[in-house]
Amino acid sequence: MTAVIGKAVTDPSERAPRWWEAPPRPVWEEEPGKAGVAGKGLVLTLACLGVLFPLWIIVVTSLSSRRTIDEAGGLVMVPKGITFVAYRELLSGGQVTRATVISVLITLVGTAFSMSVSVLCAYGLSRIGSLGHRGILMLLMATMFFSAGLIPTYLLVQSLGLTDSYLALILPSAISVFNILVLRGFFMGISQELIDSARIDGAGDFRILWQIVIPLSRAVLAVITLFYAVGYWSAWFNASLYLNNQDMMPLQNVMIQLVQKQQAPVGLGQAIKTGQLSGLAVQMAVMVMALLPVAVLSPFVQKHFKKGMLTGAVKG
Repeated sequence: MTAVIGKAVTDPSERAPRWWEAPPRPVWEEEPGKAGVAGKGLVLTLACLGVLFPLWIIVVTSLSSRRTIDEAGGLVMVPKGITFVAYRELLSGGQVTRATVISVLITLVGTAFSMSVSVLCAYGLSRIGSLGHRGILMLLMATMFFSAGLIPTYLLVQSLGLTDSYLALILPSAISVFNILVLRGFFMGISQELIDSARIDGAGDFRILWQIVIPLSRAVLAVITLFYAVGYWSAWFNASLYLNNQDMMPLQNVMIQLVQKQQAPVGLGQAIKTGQLSGLAVQMAVMVMALLPVAVLSPFVQKHFKKGMLTGAVKG
């Protein structure tokens, strides 16, 4: 008995693989040859370099001085000293700082609102036989293929008095039917017997949703939350369409203005004109600020992508 237990503990073929080890192969799958392993490694290395090299250039250029950028003739690939002048000027309390705060608030409020509506809608549609279930589902799916167009949408937002309002950055794009369908598919995969037993115990729909469905759906909820958050953080078109006040512009629109050199904040514009700061370094620094939240949050949600998306897409 002791020998069997000792074998079960020490046998490497029966323990779970660690994070740096490849999972065990099925018995019918052949081991890859040296050429196959080398080819896969080369392809993955080139793919990683293709993604990381542009990011490296952006970060290095944002941390370079004006002299280094002038010597390189533009974008800097090899750093020659590091300076945070561009970030210090951007975060010194001007338009970029205000735009960053606006983008963060819009992302937080918009994501919370979109997730609340999407979860409620998806749960209602996942209960087969509920009132108007099929008609509402068909109506939602029709919006994926047909839309009124840009001008009617603008006239609707204007008639509701939402122009020059932050609600115009949230409400017109608050709901994604695709995300609702993914959530609905996941909710339909939850055991009906579990929900029926909760109903027998006296639980209502909201209690079932909050205490049973949501805890069992953390993977798909994490993925959809990331989708909504990235959408709000990266959105710029609604702001350029519905906002006329420059002080209300989010970070993405300020970044576009800086990159296209249409308009620069007063302090930054003066520093660039006097040669104290490179305009290219400022542009790259704004790009880094725009990419940083997504780059930080994505690894924490990455582990949920496979389970959340595949389960929600296949079931139902």
